[in-house]
Amino acid sequence: MNSDDRSLGAPTRTQATSYAEKARLPAKPGKNPPAVILVEPQLGENMGTTARAMMNTGLEDLRLVGPKNDWLGERAIAAASGADRILKSARLYDSVSEAILDLQVVYAATARQRDMVKPLMNSRAAAADMRIHSAANRKLGILFGCEKDGLANNEISFANTIVEVPLNPAHSSLNLAQAVLIIGYEWFQAGYAGPEALVTYNKAQQPAVQHMLQGLFDHLERELVNCGFLRIHEKRPSMMVNIRNLLQRADLTEQEVRTLHGVITELRYGRRDDRPKRQSGHKVVEY
Repeated sequence: MNSDDRSLGAPTRTQATSYAEKARLPAKPGKNPPAVILVEPQLGENMGTTARAMMNTGLEDLRLVGPKNDWLGERAIAAASGADRILKSARLYDSVSEAILDLQVVYAATARQRDMVKPLMNSRAAAADMRIHSAANRKLGILFGCEKDGLANNEISFANTIVEVPLNPAHSSLNLAQAVLIIGYEWFQAGYAGPEALVTYNKAQQPAVQHMLQGLFDHLERELVNCGFLRIHEKRPSMMVNIRNLLQRADLTEQEVRTLHGVITELRYGRRDDRPKRQSGHKVVEY
């Protein structure tokens, strides 16, 4: 494994683990988000699900160019699933040129090959580019074409850059809201500065402190000796090291340590005929 491979997937044990109470990853909407411009959208449901995707990804400015259906109809509102304020604040335009008059940088989302000279970026690179322009307080917009035909060449000509979502070449067609969600997600993630992973807990499940873990290891070792698992004395230290390492990797909480104490005790004195009876002088481990 080379050093680049270590950046993939879950964090290694040598990396610091972040803990947070009842947490979600600390995502925040970016400043100066791009406008979403739908060119001749046809279905109210698609406009509604687009609004939902926009709210998911911190986009608020919806502009509609010649919609073919009512964006405030019952189906659109239902499909928005709580994001109907995006629909209610949407602005209506007769042409793409009118919809982008106040914008400084415009992107055109399309997967079709075009016979024109224009910069082409994938969705991730475009999102990073948007963040640069946003940080400079430039007004941005993304054009999305109608469900049937996408954007026409004359509509794309208004854009500075074409944005493409790299997908399976055998089937790269996206629903309108899917396209908005993917590009919106890349925009959102381009500004994410939080941890890649968290261990979450609540007040009753704090990460266990070392003295609790040591008590668990001692309890487990004692019972493993009693049951004969650690009967070979010279192998006992290395076997306990392996067991401790296994439990340390689990990042146990206080409640989980108590539960394991209970499991060990019940395995020793459980309610079965073949288990020894608890002795009156037996020290009960509190958990």
